[in-house]
Amino acid sequence: MSEKIPFVTKEQLEDIASRYATPFYLYDEKGIRETARRVNKAFSWNKGFKEYFAVKATPTPGILKILHEEGCGADCSSYTELLMADAVGFKGDEIMFSSNDTPAEDFQLARKLNATINLDDITHIDFLERVADIPDTVCCRYNPGGHFAIANNIMDNPGDAKYGMTREQLTEAYKRLMAKGVKHFGLHAFLASNTVTNDYYPELARILFKVAVELKEETGASIEFINLSGGVGIAYRPGQPQNDIMEIGEGVRRAYEEVLVPAGMGNVRLYTEMGRYMLAPYGALVSRVIHQKHIYKEYIGLDACAANLMRPAIYGAYHHITVMGKENAPCDHKYDVTGGLCENNDKFAIDRMLPEINIGDLVFIHDAGAHGFAMGYNYNGKLRSAELLLKEDGSVEMIRRAETPADYFATFDFTGLFNKD
Repeated sequence: MSEKIPFVTKEQLEDIASRYATPFYLYDEKGIRETARRVNKAFSWNKGFKEYFAVKATPTPGILKILHEEGCGADCSSYTELLMADAVGFKGDEIMFSSNDTPAEDFQLARKLNATINLDDITHIDFLERVADIPDTVCCRYNPGGHFAIANNIMDNPGDAKYGMTREQLTEAYKRLMAKGVKHFGLHAFLASNTVTNDYYPELARILFKVAVELKEETGASIEFINLSGGVGIAYRPGQPQNDIMEIGEGVRRAYEEVLVPAGMGNVRLYTEMGRYMLAPYGALVSRVIHQKHIYKEYIGLDACAANLMRPAIYGAYHHITVMGKENAPCDHKYDVTGGLCENNDKFAIDRMLPEINIGDLVFIHDAGAHGFAMGYNYNGKLRSAELLLKEDGSVEMIRRAETPADYFATFDFTGLFNKD
């Protein structure tokens, strides 16, 4: 079972907050590196395994550099993510380009960088050929439709997802791509999000492995890698069981031995694209209490808001909150923890039992390292915060500065409206 313990002490955090204005994101280098190594170990039985970190989860060069050093690739979904991956040092097949409804310029840049392209739709074959060219290696994304269930528990609904090709389209796509000169194939699917079960990857792997065997038999294509994508989640709530990546890797190995090896496909490389599992627990939103409000409910007002972390506002997602220095105090006060946006859903917690909170307290909002800063926005003219890295030696490095009003107004520079004499 998971406990929620901040990766910094109150003293450390007060020192950091004395040098960098709250709110800010803080990332734990040690945790990131240890997790990358654990993932690589869990799949070390597969020669050629690679974790392609989902850049969209945490698009910050300082984080991507750490993952590159640990042997990870980059999973990109847009033009600017491709630019970032290239700038950080990911080259060629270290970049997987998985996108949908893709603009021409994105495909053109992916080809220029020689990234591995994962086609979302059968119509993209002709589109890619028209706007760029067809490379020697192509991956295709599969959507089996219907519901995806494990032991009769419905995990997600691929049939409602906009991604991927039908089973029939996959066969046609492989044949058409082979006719256009493609020699090396990959297969990809994403069937469920944020699963907290050791069975997800093995079940997904078994589905993909069987389809890969069928595709090889039907088309003669050389299928050289299978991408299990993301979906391996984390325990956001204390007391929730956590995924065991070693057990997950072993489950995938058993499926590999049972399905691919007998079909003469024992050289297939496995790829993953885990953003949340790799980063979420190792990033926190740090904020200070600036107001208390006593009306029909008790409100705690932070200097952060949904523009900094929007998952609770748009998904009702749970993020655990630690009031620094009060970790062992009784949680005997019920609060709504809010930000300052002119939106009533700007709440980090609703009816949350917490210790008594005072103005000036620092709060540590857990598990914000993936899809946290990345989903930030500028509603109400709010500015994005800084991102800081807690390094393994205990020092702190700013890896993204906070936005300024000048940044916010920069897209109006052509007007002269904000020019200062």
